[in-house]
Amino acid sequence: MTFSLAQATKAKGLTTPASILALAVLAACSEPAQQETVGESATAQMEASATTTTAATSTETPATSPANEFMAAFSQHCGQAYAGRVLVNEPPVADDPFAGQTLVMHVRECLPGVLHVPFHVGDDHSRTWVLTRTDTGVRLKHDHRHEDGSEDAVTQYGGDTAAPGTAIRQEFPVDQFSIEMFGREGLDVSVTNTWAMEIEPGSRFLYELSRPGGRMFQVEFDLTQPVDLPPTPWGW
Repeated sequence: MTFSLAQATKAKGLTTPASILALAVLAACSEPAQQETVGESATAQMEASATTTTAATSTETPATSPANEFMAAFSQHCGQAYAGRVLVNEPPVADDPFAGQTLVMHVRECLPGVLHVPFHVGDDHSRTWVLTRTDTGVRLKHDHRHEDGSEDAVTQYGGDTAAPGTAIRQEFPVDQFSIEMFGREGLDVSVTNTWAMEIEPGSRFLYELSRPGGRMFQVEFDLTQPVDLPPTPWGW
């Protein structure tokens, strides 16, 4: 509770000039001190709140995001090649280009935020998976080349992740660029594609293509045993 100077002098019966002067000095000193204490308290609370907010958000750092963990898992195998096998191919297709072929993936190049992984099918060295870390997740593109290095008419198709995924599995729904290219090239069946990749470092890698109509294609690679490096992929 705050008293005015007049109230204080009347209550205590202090009416001499000296007494009034002393009370005035007391009143002048006490209120700013109270204001300073309140100000310091508010500042302390703001700093504590900021510290709490920082601590609460520090667990959601880019370094620990599923996308970065997924890319880092790939990078553990940079420079190595691994043999694979067709795990699922439903429904069967005529003139299957993978049937009876030696399948090898090569984690050939690991740049900051970009991985190049050629996929060799027998003597066909036209395919390279390109994984790029984006602001929101991971992008998968299929770079298809001819033996002379020129781009195939059907190339650079793929998509971006639409969900965070996990450190092990990421899914890539077909993007608009790919839909338009598939339509232009008469591949309407592919406009509903979703690709997926799974990697368990030191254990296995899985490449997957699926469609709502029942199409499922999976190739699994054994990451426990590196194999001899394949030839240079076309276009490199």
